[in-house]
Amino acid sequence: MTSSFTSPPTAPAPAHALWSPRLWGLLVVLAGNMLIDALEVSVALVALPAIGTDLGAPLTTAQWTVTGFAVGFGGLMLLGARAVALLGRRRVYLAALLCFAAASLAGALAEGPWLLAATRVVKGFCAALTAPTGLAIIATAFPEGPARNRALSVYTFFGAGGFTTGLLLSGWLTGVSWRLTFAFPAPVVLVLFVLGLRLIPGYGNEGGGPQGHRPVRGRGGGDRRAAGRGPARQGSRGFGLASAAAFLGALLALVGGIVSVPAHGLADLRSTGSLALGALLLVLYAARERAAADPLARLPLLRDGALVRSAIGAACLNGSYLGLLFVLTHHLQTVADRTPWQTALAFLPAALPLAVTALFSGRLIARFGAPGLIAAGALLPFTGYLLLLRTPEPSTYATGILPTLLLVGGGFVLSFAALNSRATAHLAPEERGAAGALYQTAVQLGAALTVALVAALLAGSAAAGPHTASGTVRPALVLVAAVG
Repeated sequence: MTSSFTSPPTAPAPAHALWSPRLWGLLVVLAGNMLIDALEVSVALVALPAIGTDLGAPLTTAQWTVTGFAVGFGGLMLLGARAVALLGRRRVYLAALLCFAAASLAGALAEGPWLLAATRVVKGFCAALTAPTGLAIIATAFPEGPARNRALSVYTFFGAGGFTTGLLLSGWLTGVSWRLTFAFPAPVVLVLFVLGLRLIPGYGNEGGGPQGHRPVRGRGGGDRRAAGRGPARQGSRGFGLASAAAFLGALLALVGGIVSVPAHGLADLRSTGSLALGALLLVLYAARERAAADPLARLPLLRDGALVRSAIGAACLNGSYLGLLFVLTHHLQTVADRTPWQTALAFLPAALPLAVTALFSGRLIARFGAPGLIAAGALLPFTGYLLLLRTPEPSTYATGILPTLLLVGGGFVLSFAALNSRATAHLAPEERGAAGALYQTAVQLGAALTVALVAALLAGSAAAGPHTASGTVRPALVLVAAVG
């Protein structure tokens, strides 16, 4: 169900009407923030070697700059959805922008790896608040039909292009200082915050929206809180902080246990104990969710085969992709002595295709169907990983690394949007929001766990004794191929 924001407040604008400057400005804020959210992973990837050198952090510690963001995003997404439901989109979105800017500055000034990792978790949570909320704001602020579809296309394009933009910015800025890669989002997000104060509409009891912009309420739909039902329901709901803390703690413990193995061994309490704590917290989380009258997650949705298969497929696609780039970042800058800028340019064949084709993904799905695209999109990266494993020495870019990156980029073009579509397309409209949150959580968990395992294998291979360059990265590449 959707609402439209127009002036005068009592009648929706025709779908063919020209957008007002206010609507254009709103889209700039939402799409601009989506771009910042999307580039946060890639800016950390290219900067990893410089961060490890400057802060004296081994690879298993430096990897938290990548996994921390993914854990914050995926681990707290369900809490973020509840916060938006209770506090309202406008309040939460604006607060998340301010928090994101503060965490960016704190990360840029961090003198130790653990403070930097903590800021990454916070920024991941902020992204979990703003990314889905931006979609919800578009769904209510833009008239249904071509206008809303055009706004969603722009929003999606900025999200798809964010990873590529982050690679290029990080490659350029890391050459000066890795701290700039974490500092530059702060002033951009503050500008978006100032614009958002004026342009992001309020809903019902939130207030504070732009003058003349109120939700249209009719018999067929409308904003439930705006109709007066939201506050009454809020009184019986809690934030689910205990469940959220258990889930986040489980993910942190699992990642921590995985990366502790190379340094301490699997039998050490710091490894086994952390992994056992993670498993225990997951059991506690599931128990609390089952007993809760209003759980954070709709766990019965996990019985839906299409949703589960899509979520696992997307988690493996995202995890293997980031795992590959993690391995290649380590290899190119540590072994092949490439600069951050050269590394960023080397990764473009894997990142650019999705950004270029994002606006046409809907047509691809309509033409070929989601299942076929998902199958082809899974096969191409897997083939690329096998090709890289067959190469005796991956330092030859043109014959070793480039073919794999091209196949991975092609796989993302075919299957990324198709997996998103397949996950929730068959569900009732009222279930798609909860299912989408579970799906996005799985995508981020795939990234966090795979990157942690890759970092552990790289560190373990290096500690095991002298190796050739290919011997050091081979166990990690085997894992990436297995996930793919």
